[in-house]
Amino acid sequence: MAPGLVRKVLVFAAIDGLVLQPLGSRGQRTIPAAKIAYKDNNIGPVLADGVDSDEAGKSFEAFGVVGLLKVSKFSFLISITRRQQVAQIQGKPIYVVTEVTLTPLASHSEAEASIITTQAAIQRRAAGGHGLGESDTDGDEEEFSAAISEDVDDEGVQPPPADTSSASSGHQRTSSVAEDVMKRKGSYGRFAQKWFSRKGWAVDQRRNLGMAVSESGIGTPDGNESGKVETPGQDVTFSDSDKNNDMSIRDQQASDVAAKLLPKLLRTTKILFGSSQSFFFSYDFDITRSLMNRRPTNDLPLHTQVDPTFFWNRNIIEPFIDAGQTSLVLPLMQGFVGQQSFEMDSDPPKPAIGLDGDVKSSMELVDMSAGRGHLESTEDSDSSRSSGASKSMKSFLLTLISRRSVQRAGLRYLRRGIDEEGFTANTVETEQVLSDSSWAPSNKIYSFVQIRGSVPIFFSQSPYSFKPVPQLQHSDDMNYRAFVKHFTRLSELYGNVQIASLVEKHGNEAIVGESYEMYLSRYNAAKRNEDSPVGFEWFDFHVVCRGMRFENVSSLFEEIGKTLDEFGDTVQVDGKLLRKQTGVLRTNCMDCLDRTNVTQSACGRRALELQLKSEGIDMSLQADQTTQWFNTLWADNGDSISKQYASTAAMKGDFTRNRKRDFQGALKDMGISISRFYSGIVNDYFSQAAIDFLLGNVSSVVFEEFESNLMSGDPAVSMPKLREQAIEMCQKMCVPDEHEELVGGWTLLTPQTPDTVRSSPFEESVLLLTDVGLYSCRFDWNLEKVSSFERVDLQHISSIRYGTYITSTLSAAQADEQRNVGIVVTYSAGADDITRVNSRSLSNIRTRNEAGSLGGTSLVSQPSSALEKLIGRPAAPVTRVLALKALSTRSAVAAGNETQTSEIEQVKAICSEIERMILHGQVVEVGTERKSIVENGDIISLSEARKSTGLLEQLGHSLKKLVWA
Repeated sequence: MAPGLVRKVLVFAAIDGLVLQPLGSRGQRTIPAAKIAYKDNNIGPVLADGVDSDEAGKSFEAFGVVGLLKVSKFSFLISITRRQQVAQIQGKPIYVVTEVTLTPLASHSEAEASIITTQAAIQRRAAGGHGLGESDTDGDEEEFSAAISEDVDDEGVQPPPADTSSASSGHQRTSSVAEDVMKRKGSYGRFAQKWFSRKGWAVDQRRNLGMAVSESGIGTPDGNESGKVETPGQDVTFSDSDKNNDMSIRDQQASDVAAKLLPKLLRTTKILFGSSQSFFFSYDFDITRSLMNRRPTNDLPLHTQVDPTFFWNRNIIEPFIDAGQTSLVLPLMQGFVGQQSFEMDSDPPKPAIGLDGDVKSSMELVDMSAGRGHLESTEDSDSSRSSGASKSMKSFLLTLISRRSVQRAGLRYLRRGIDEEGFTANTVETEQVLSDSSWAPSNKIYSFVQIRGSVPIFFSQSPYSFKPVPQLQHSDDMNYRAFVKHFTRLSELYGNVQIASLVEKHGNEAIVGESYEMYLSRYNAAKRNEDSPVGFEWFDFHVVCRGMRFENVSSLFEEIGKTLDEFGDTVQVDGKLLRKQTGVLRTNCMDCLDRTNVTQSACGRRALELQLKSEGIDMSLQADQTTQWFNTLWADNGDSISKQYASTAAMKGDFTRNRKRDFQGALKDMGISISRFYSGIVNDYFSQAAIDFLLGNVSSVVFEEFESNLMSGDPAVSMPKLREQAIEMCQKMCVPDEHEELVGGWTLLTPQTPDTVRSSPFEESVLLLTDVGLYSCRFDWNLEKVSSFERVDLQHISSIRYGTYITSTLSAAQADEQRNVGIVVTYSAGADDITRVNSRSLSNIRTRNEAGSLGGTSLVSQPSSALEKLIGRPAAPVTRVLALKALSTRSAVAAGNETQTSEIEQVKAICSEIERMILHGQVVEVGTERKSIVENGDIISLSEARKSTGLLEQLGHSLKKLVWA
């Protein structure tokens, strides 16, 4: 498909840039080298005489380029230094990335120093003589050669793993919760590692930054426990090249927040693309498309053929695409690829007849008490059957490919539900392929596809609970619009859709399940005359399989089996499709992990039985009914998807792997729950920010936001668009007089407690300005409803002050005097000023007690008493304040479309508009000068904010930063 895609590339540092010299295979034309300039990272070809042999001596071989990591003023080349073959499809090898290296592009000296240490690490690993399970598939590729070779053999295609009844050591290992925490503390993050360390918290600054301090090799790829896969957020020890990268960063004395967090970003990137073992690739086969959607073979570059939904390094490899270096553009897919060979008997042994006349299965023992003669005849019979069986045995390959979508990608509680474009969290397409062991074109290839994905509505869950209550978000209309986009896209890709929702029908999960069912009913009703309705089966997994009877999941197929049979599968012979799958099963639970994996494996087994039956093989008559090869493949798939979404192996894996469920497995699941809980509240926030940044969903501003609140936002909905809608809604709900003209609307931060300046926390509200009034509207952003609003007559405003408004000094961004600015409007509450609260409908607040329910005092004048009216003494006016703080104009999601208006310019413009409308309504005598009511002055200065920030608050933030960042 892409003859120019290089298998190996030599990386070395020239004076003016980093050189990537492709190493061609036999019969492959020579591909010119490329150079990445140090200063501007411009990528271009290398002149024929532009390579110095001395420079090429200090080099290392890479198996492909992942891309360029650019953050702040730093850039790094990410390249693959270790890989492992996991499958072969139609003679094409499929690899998993097991290690990457990051080479700095700041200068020649730094690049060369990093290359030398990477070279030494590769040489040490080659001298160590790792087995096939930890090294590359070709032993020659482990050996480092400093000489540039123009004629390099590509690796041979490795056979698939042999059928085995035992899983890898990593999957067989069982332990108690205490053992998991104490002995495997590294997998619980840097906080737990320090907590259980003998040195405790008495560590130097390097350890505080999470960098390596030990030379023992523990936690390195050479010292890893067999079968252990690291995930983002785990602590690992790095090679000398990584230490060199960290030193170069510190020498730069970077001033911005992104640079301060760069060491953690580099570690996360190295784990994500390398030691997590979750990224797969092929040099000459498109693994991103299933058989039903595969494109015809052509000579176009591979990156133009792959499905962009599963092209994970598209953003960081873009500079090579733009530079025309297509031979270096290697698409990576996150998910799982596994393959198992197995044999089936097309003529299995017939059932035996016992001495009692009963029919016995081939697995049952026959009573031999009748005498020796019968025993001898039986042995002769077994011998002849064995000889015949070897001729009737057929070899097959079962290949499992899971593809994780780049859309709404991320980690468990930080990516839930749907976004406004109709993409759901943890969307995975899983394809099960059955073929003969040789992939002979004349033999049939069977493909069965199913998908998983979060419930397609807007909802969130807090990570600070083992079983958090789902919180529904946004309006019905917004949910339904996204819902329609989601199923329209699924119909275009797969045809008909059958849903299997495994959430509970009672309890917390029912909130989501009922909404799912409601929106689907509305969708099917609207599409009644257009397409086939989307099938919906609400299968309460926990109820049906209560008591660890997971085999009861087979009852689901009594309801949807007929539909799945109608969908069928895809069959190919001689490169042509005999039939194509016409629909897909969409399975979900809350996480789309544990329950979903059990259900999908059962569905895959059902499809396999039908496919083998069409080949004349009945699985139920086979002598070996354990099918460990199938169980292992699906259990490994479940563990991989779970680690990528929840940072742990899948629960209920013992049943998927062994078809047995016991209390030891339940205890192991408890340990997994604890690990997931810890990762959710400690590791996942930064990892999520890193994933969004690497995918190009956000700019480097995301690290500034993380540094401020130690969290990462969810760009599921366009906030500028949502704010515009909120302003329109507030105008309709809060401005009753149609003759009242709207002058402007803005979204600002305001203290949660009214009539205060220093109160915390702040919430985002809507400010409306009309020709006669000022409206401060508190908006429920989850439900998209006005919760309350306060109206102030413009003529009651006595002064407006704008200036520095610092509410916290815990981070550099929060203490920036230029960006933390706000407005304080002082007014005398009068009879025309109102406050209304939305309980079921907006109602006036008339008493001070009712106003107190909002967390503050009444913002309106109270009715005059009868005595005051009688003696004509007016009530003393009550002075109130309305505090507003500007939102940051820098948004991580904006990604190049940031507004040019600064925060201070924004508040000045708002003050000017308010003053203009106030003066417009005043009558001034001729010759009288209008006095401005706007003044510039600090609202809360930096020094005042520092004084009000307590020691306990500072210690709490420092501890959180130590753990989170």
